[in-house]
Amino acid sequence: MRLWDKEGTKASDLQEIIHQFTAGNDLQFDLQLAKYDVIGNQAQARMLRAAGLLTEVELELIEAELNLMLHQIHEGKFIMEEGIEDIHSQVEYRLTCRVGEAGKKIHAGRSRNDQILLDIKLFLKDELRQVSILIEHLFEHLLKLSEEHKHCLLPGYTHLQLAMPSSFGLWFGAYAESLADDLELLLAAWKVCDKNPLGSAAGYGSSFPVDRELTTNLLGFGGLNINSVYAQMSRGKTEKTVAFALAGIAATLSKFAYDIVLYMNQNFGFVSFPDELTTGSSIMPHKKNPDVFELIRAKCNLIQALPNELTLLTSNLPSGYHRDMQLTKEVLFPALDSLKSCLKMAGFMLEHIQVHDKLTGDQSYQLLYSVEEVNRLVLNGMSFRDAYKTVGKMIEDGRFVPGDKPVHTHLGSMNNLGNDIIREQFIFIRNQIIQ
Repeated sequence: MRLWDKEGTKASDLQEIIHQFTAGNDLQFDLQLAKYDVIGNQAQARMLRAAGLLTEVELELIEAELNLMLHQIHEGKFIMEEGIEDIHSQVEYRLTCRVGEAGKKIHAGRSRNDQILLDIKLFLKDELRQVSILIEHLFEHLLKLSEEHKHCLLPGYTHLQLAMPSSFGLWFGAYAESLADDLELLLAAWKVCDKNPLGSAAGYGSSFPVDRELTTNLLGFGGLNINSVYAQMSRGKTEKTVAFALAGIAATLSKFAYDIVLYMNQNFGFVSFPDELTTGSSIMPHKKNPDVFELIRAKCNLIQALPNELTLLTSNLPSGYHRDMQLTKEVLFPALDSLKSCLKMAGFMLEHIQVHDKLTGDQSYQLLYSVEEVNRLVLNGMSFRDAYKTVGKMIEDGRFVPGDKPVHTHLGSMNNLGNDIIREQFIFIRNQIIQ
């Protein structure tokens, strides 16, 4: 059954071929939108009642059936029936079968164009809220580890060459602050999703007296897409904005995973994990492979391609709805699941990470302290350039001996991590998403 079928229409074999191609994998993604389509119908029904297009009795019948659908969705018992084109058709068809004429009235003043926009925005708001919660869990793990190991030194590298002394406190804290910045972008995406498109219909409004402010309030949106043409233009743009936010988080996770893979290497040995959290080799009995973090890195690198995929999919389209937009679900929905699994697994692995202080007393890292010696000479009155040359000459001649453990006291350094400030900034952003 298709919502656009006319009375007496009978699908031909040719039409069925076209339907199979145009539907593609869409039905499986539509099931993820079932809850939101039902919620949208609840708001639509109440708005139609307020506009005088439904009676109170009709509204009660519709709401009872929609509540039953929500319960079945929650129980995992809601199905898409054979021959149904999409989730919108399924909900309306069932309403019509169960409550008769009242079900036929539900579509007044809207189109599937604003229905799918609404479903996706409600879905994405929930998904981004879940992502933000997972980010917070990982963020707290990182800050906890930063505080626990703030006095444990770690080599700092530039160009993968020994650079300056760092610490595990700085390293863990750096990724926590990176997630705080990522949350800023996630909040921006959430705000784009937090605008109600319902009532824009096919993109050109309606002659029905629809109350868009009412549905905005009923659905918990912070605002609405005011211009009906722009409401339709936000399809694709909304998904792409979300994709940029997901890609930012993925970039942080990918870089962190790479660090872990490197630091687990026996030539580094800065961190390790229990044997049961690593994998072995079929021929090399000594191997403890970081497969989890390699897969996090790979999955997150794929997610970083997401904005480009959606850009290519939605580029060079004029205003108005186009069927191309259907494919945004195939690109975006699996990426959301992938990112959430990576966030969960990264947090799980961090619960078991083992930190090793390799720097203290290890002569192979003594060149890390050359800058400390330059700074010491400058503090004692020598110009920076002369101090630099003096220490450089000592290194060339093999006379360089590192001094005491460095003490850095400025904000954001080894001995003044600023984690409380980072947490405060993070919570401020998070509270705007989790309401």
